[in-house]
Amino acid sequence: MFGLLFFILFTPALSEFICTSSDLEMSYTFCDSTAHSFMFNLTPCSTRNKPVWKAALTWIPRSDIHFLKIVFNVWYDGAKAFLWKELLCSGADDEYSLCGTLKGETLDSAFDIKGSRLEFPKGNYSIVVQGFSDDSENNTLICLNFTMIVK
Repeated sequence: MFGLLFFILFTPALSEFICTSSDLEMSYTFCDSTAHSFMFNLTPCSTRNKPVWKAALTWIPRSDIHFLKIVFNVWYDGAKAFLWKELLCSGADDEYSLCGTLKGETLDSAFDIKGSRLEFPKGNYSIVVQGFSDDSENNTLICLNFTMIVK
């Protein structure tokens, strides 16, 4: 079963079910207690056949995005499995369309997530995605905590 994952303006701190299929379940919470204007779509809701997931993001940031560092922390069955940091926006010659988005502007972005690069053994995953407005990782723009269960 292919699912569409969709969430927008949910109450913070409550876990929101994103998608479910015969081989995958996903949900998320925000890391803070502040409401966010945020929407994310992902298809298909499956890990079979190493899919290329189609993702779409709509977000109204609470701060200007001149600098953006993304940090992914992934835990698999309770053990830290992966850490990835990427500087997306530095304020000079930025290649991503989200760079330069101003506080209150609507950010719309579509992108692919290539599942063929990733192997997901069955189990429970906790994925914390943080966006920082500084290199020292002190000023958080957004933080999401995803739960993913691969069946």
